[in-house]
Amino acid sequence: MKNVLKNLLALLAVAAPLVMAQPHKAPPPPKSPRLYIFDCGTINATDASGYRLTKEEVATTKMSMECFLIAHPKGNLMWDVGAIPDSSFPPGGGPGRLRNAVAHKTLTSQLTEIGYAPSDMNYLALSHFHWDHIGNSNLFAGATWLTPKAERDFMFAEPPSPRTEPANFSALKNSKTVLITKDEYDVFGDGTVVIRAAPGHSPGHQVLYLKLAKTGPVVLSGDLYHYAEERNLNRLPTSEFNVDQTVASRAAVEAYLKKSGSQLWIQHDFNGSAKLKKSPLFYE
Repeated sequence: MKNVLKNLLALLAVAAPLVMAQPHKAPPPPKSPRLYIFDCGTINATDASGYRLTKEEVATTKMSMECFLIAHPKGNLMWDVGAIPDSSFPPGGGPGRLRNAVAHKTLTSQLTEIGYAPSDMNYLALSHFHWDHIGNSNLFAGATWLTPKAERDFMFAEPPSPRTEPANFSALKNSKTVLITKDEYDVFGDGTVVIRAAPGHSPGHQVLYLKLAKTGPVVLSGDLYHYAEERNLNRLPTSEFNVDQTVASRAAVEAYLKKSGSQLWIQHDFNGSAKLKKSPLFYE
């Protein structure tokens, strides 16, 4: 009996690593595009004057940080990846911090919750290169990076811009890259996920148009606006890369919203973001 038990334990010892070493398998592609929104933290801003807004004019000076996965029948796209790299979270748990931002969940853990891994992403696109949108870029260096040449050039210029964290996207330098040269880039070729140029806030700033079967058309704003009041009161930030381009881009996007009947989701709108469904829920 002892020998049988020993042999059984030996077999279990051999089998256990094999079970644990099962390769990761991504969820099956959805029948129509899905949008997952991840909570990537909060910027604890206390002053809106850089957006020509007084504290009394805004509902809150805080800004949300969101990361987005678009799961499409033909592949997966990550759009914006937060400020705080997963690698900077304390090993024993606790929030991750960078500058005046804090996050309580890693992006990888939120992907894992819905069955995905960074390696399942076919594409990465960033609205722009600022620190609060590129934090986890290196996780997706194996994806194809979709970027305007002007933005990529600015990201890897020397000396680096103080408005970003070069170490957090350094691996993209060697990523497979598609340089976007037109005002529109149809990611999957069916009109449901389209990157649209909206320069001004940065040299190659862009927004993302989504055509969702049940939710309807949505545009993710990048930093075309930061506060809902900035849009409602037509205020322009003081630190735009090119103010004239921002004015033109806002006019073009507003016209497009009207023409397409799209909702505009302002990515930094703290109160607006609180009303949106977060992963593991999704929009379709």
